[in-house]
Amino acid sequence: MYQENVVLCGASAYEEKFYLNPDFNLLPESIKQELKIICVLFTVDVGGVLTLEFDEEGRLQLKVDVREDDLLFDEIGSALKIKQLQNERKELFESLEMFYRVFFLEETDGLDIPDITEE
Repeated sequence: MYQENVVLCGASAYEEKFYLNPDFNLLPESIKQELKIICVLFTVDVGGVLTLEFDEEGRLQLKVDVREDDLLFDEIGSALKIKQLQNERKELFESLEMFYRVFFLEETDGLDIPDITEE
């Protein structure tokens, strides 16, 4: 089991870059594009650095970091935007959590996964 958070993806308003962890290249291209849009639009709207990370139990966390000297960062807007994303993208985030638990943490107990070996 992983001991630290695992970064799925992130974007920085400071460097104007998006990062997707190569360990998640198995994700469908449409999901990767959706994650890119979510992260980049967030940083354009409120600034800072947004990362989507899985904690040690497989829960997806949206984390925001900001430079100490960033006077343009919208702290209130950041918190509101995270709540909005958690509500609007709930299904996507839950699916990503299941993907992570199955493929990275190798948890299958209690999950309804069809047996593809049966004919």
